[in-house]
Amino acid sequence: MLKFFAPALLCLSLVSASAHAGAQREEYLSDSVASSLRRSIADRIEPRLMFADKAQGEAWLNEMSERLKTRIPDEFVRRKLLTSIHYEATRAGLDPQMVLGLIHIESRFNRYAISPVGARGLMQVMPFWQRSIGSPEQSLFDMNTNLRYGCSILRHYLDIENGDLFRALGRYNGSLGKAEYPNLVYSAWKGYYDWNDGVGERIAQK
Repeated sequence: MLKFFAPALLCLSLVSASAHAGAQREEYLSDSVASSLRRSIADRIEPRLMFADKAQGEAWLNEMSERLKTRIPDEFVRRKLLTSIHYEATRAGLDPQMVLGLIHIESRFNRYAISPVGARGLMQVMPFWQRSIGSPEQSLFDMNTNLRYGCSILRHYLDIENGDLFRALGRYNGSLGKAEYPNLVYSAWKGYYDWNDGVGERIAQK
């Protein structure tokens, strides 16, 4: 439904955004955890596909790009976004297809989305995280910054929950213990996780 908007259309996008998240609760972070998250957020390495095999990476990018075509018509923007998602998700130890499903639910891939309580961007990051682990100068509407925050935060919640993704997603949404949000993400995830059906065979035939 929602696509990437030009900055000139920011106001319109804020009105029409279908943001789902925004109930994350600000919690105490130990010095070691806060320091680790700050280091993660401070990464300025240019995003890249994290595949050992270049052909497999290109196949993934082509497949995911095709699936996002109706939501993000611009191919350059689409491939840039997917590269950033794969990089940030992988470096955080997350499944990139799961992150695609989460973004699908959170913002419908609208980088300027704002929830009723102020969560912002693709992964609907609450602004208090800038104060806790980042800087007010960082824009949560910037694609790479938002993905870096979102993936780092979800990784943090996953660590808290000892690898329990269901509970980590609940924390991310601010609905810990309730099934609705994790189930929505799981459902959207299914639309992306089977990307290699047949792709591996096509690569092998080259």
